[in-house]
Amino acid sequence: MTLIDSRPGIHACYVALSERTGTFVDADLAVTRLGPPLETELAFWFPEERVAEAADLYRAMYPEYAIAPTPAMSGAREAVDAVRAAGGRAVVVTAKYEPNAKLHLAHLGIDADAVIGGLWAEAKARALREQGATVYVGDHVGDVLGARRAGALSVAVATGPCPPGELREAGADVVLADLAEFPSWLAGYLPEPAPEAA
Repeated sequence: MTLIDSRPGIHACYVALSERTGTFVDADLAVTRLGPPLETELAFWFPEERVAEAADLYRAMYPEYAIAPTPAMSGAREAVDAVRAAGGRAVVVTAKYEPNAKLHLAHLGIDADAVIGGLWAEAKARALREQGATVYVGDHVGDVLGARRAGALSVAVATGPCPPGELREAGADVVLADLAEFPSWLAGYLPEPAPEAA
């Protein structure tokens, strides 16, 4: 829950998945532990041999149930605008299934320069390095691990399942209450532009 608050949409999709499969998924509980790959959560509810099938069905159902109810997080658009205003690129690296991540951003009018999905924790480092990321903002200790593995500054927002202390303990360089604090943090972090010669 960095750029989007995916809880309402994911909750709706889990409820629909339960109805479709006849397998109970506690959607209220599931949305309290977002971040890791979908298969990690489904393994709590489905036998091992059915997890991959359930994940495929969930991802297929997701656009119908999860896109419309999902709002942007407070400050999300302003954070992306601040990166662009500073001459940077806004790149989204997420564990979420990439086509669905792109649907969320398009629905909410958040224009990322690149979206790379299906990566979790340290696995995010490859995409971060390929994209030349020097700062990575996330809401989970897995995001902190990915940033550190990539050699990027880890900026954590305490809007997801991990409290500030847990994010700091995992190695976050900066912990913000939410994305609304990001533009001012970024302005203070970046070097002052050199004065123009007279």
